[in-house]
Amino acid sequence: MRVRAFIAGVCASLAAMFAANAAAQQPAPSAASAQICATCHQEYVNTFEKGPHAARGAKGTPAALNAECAACHGDVSAHLKDPTKAKPPMTFARTQPAGEQNAVCLKCHQQARQLTFWDSGKHGLNDVTCGSCHSIHGKGTAPRIGPFVTTQRALEYQTCNTCHAQVRGQILKASHHPIIEGKVACSDCHNPHGALSPKMLKSESVNDQCLSCHADKRGPFVFQHPAVQENCLSCHQPHGSVHNNLLNEKVPNLCQDCHDWSRHPGTIYSGNQGFPQPGTASTGGASNTRFIARSCLNCHNAIHGSNAPANRGKFLTR
Repeated sequence: MRVRAFIAGVCASLAAMFAANAAAQQPAPSAASAQICATCHQEYVNTFEKGPHAARGAKGTPAALNAECAACHGDVSAHLKDPTKAKPPMTFARTQPAGEQNAVCLKCHQQARQLTFWDSGKHGLNDVTCGSCHSIHGKGTAPRIGPFVTTQRALEYQTCNTCHAQVRGQILKASHHPIIEGKVACSDCHNPHGALSPKMLKSESVNDQCLSCHADKRGPFVFQHPAVQENCLSCHQPHGSVHNNLLNEKVPNLCQDCHDWSRHPGTIYSGNQGFPQPGTASTGGASNTRFIARSCLNCHNAIHGSNAPANRGKFLTR
């Protein structure tokens, strides 16, 4: 009996100690009364309680709600006493510096892996705030109706396009990655929270990023195409283009940016070189089908690299 009593006493002491530690770790409510934020800010509270920032277990109680609001907005005691005269220290107004707004979020999210290079990323350096992209309190439950949206959540590119209007114009072109269809997201290639790579790519280089999906272009090939090895963007526009396969120009113009006057005529759109002409060879009107349809790619179809032997591989013809 004594042993049982001793064990029960130890357990009770440990439980009291853990309860005290848990209470000490919780943010102290700054409200001076039982009044809660929902009295005036019911809309924000409703969306907040459905979002990831809401307190778990003690939702809706005055102490828990006031403590949650105070965790980001600061001491709200004076604001609760007289809302017309005193505002919380952090109100997330547009007039406040971006660094101060972001510092509030970083108090909890500083250890997140994707935020490792926030300070060196383009968004961080250009004073973009967390609230520019994220809804801190959460969003309403009503579904958002828009093109290509099959869920209540809007596609990611719609948030990015609020600033990147030029990219929006590109992804709406005829040839584009399936971004507006929801099959590819901006964050599949970019880390919006910062990276040391160009354009905040998730990989170290442009080619590595492209090859993460287009593995069939990786190689190694016996006969490499130098332009492909150097940079995929030498030929392609990643967001969208008016030309087939996201090309920067229509072939053969694109090929002739490097191969002008090399083995084939350089003035490919001249009167007797570019397109079939009526007449016979003796009159200078022989048909020339070299630049019809896929143009250079009709013959040089292994444009990214070839393993074919002899001249077939050397000239990327197979």
